[in-house]
Amino acid sequence: MGAAVRLCFLVEDQYRDDVMPLHVARHLLATGHEVDIVEPGRGVVRIDELLARGHDAWVLKTVSGGPGLSLFDAAAAAGIPTVNDARAVHTVRDKTVAAAIARRHGLPFPPTRFVAAADLLHRFDGGPLVVKPVAGDSGRGVHIVRSARDLREARGALHREGFLLVQPYVPNPGVDVKVYSVAGDLHATVRTSPLHPDRPVETREIPLPDDLAALVSRIGEVYDLDLFGIDAVEGPDGWTIVDVNDFPSFRGVPDAVPRVAAAVLRLADARHGRLGTRAVTARR
Repeated sequence: MGAAVRLCFLVEDQYRDDVMPLHVARHLLATGHEVDIVEPGRGVVRIDELLARGHDAWVLKTVSGGPGLSLFDAAAAAGIPTVNDARAVHTVRDKTVAAAIARRHGLPFPPTRFVAAADLLHRFDGGPLVVKPVAGDSGRGVHIVRSARDLREARGALHREGFLLVQPYVPNPGVDVKVYSVAGDLHATVRTSPLHPDRPVETREIPLPDDLAALVSRIGEVYDLDLFGIDAVEGPDGWTIVDVNDFPSFRGVPDAVPRVAAAVLRLADARHGRLGTRAVTARR
């Protein structure tokens, strides 16, 4: 591909002021690469012209249901490499699908039940339970249900969230371990769980346990992800994975911007080599 790589970054409104991905795009520009920054929520996107620009890869950090995902899929359909793989993004964005794949491959995910609407939550009793939107992100809409009152509150709060998942609550110390994979380079942080607002808020880097590192590498293989994060809790039976996220914040990763930028270049190079013939054909 030569010294300079041509990339397209899709930046949705929610991330216009975030380090990820805009600062990564700017870092790549400053180091001599060509980057088109497209904000799909702020104007008309001429798809044919954008697809014809000869990008080596497209990069997306998306919210669930955001407009960038449609354009990302269009690039993949046209044969342009994407970071992460577009199919993998869809897999983890739908938490029902993500849970099914995890259970199929023997990953330590909690047993999961699907609920089409919040009004159906009245059918659950006992607990404690964790209820979350199928299309949730950034901890949005996650509720712990320990009582009938909690259940009523969750039904009220989630009535506009669409499909829901219900899982057993895994007893834990009240913190989540977040592990980030920057194309196989792993970093771990611990943070206060959103299910335990009574605990002092903390986020700090920690050494990554070997068994959790092996599990995270396995998750990357199963879901075909390169830039991703997982949330894990350590319960009575060991580690339980409670979430997988494509292109997370990488908060707490030292030198996150240059690390992620370098990973994007490596992945674009590898994918361009693997898909180059198809991509060139699509651009003509």
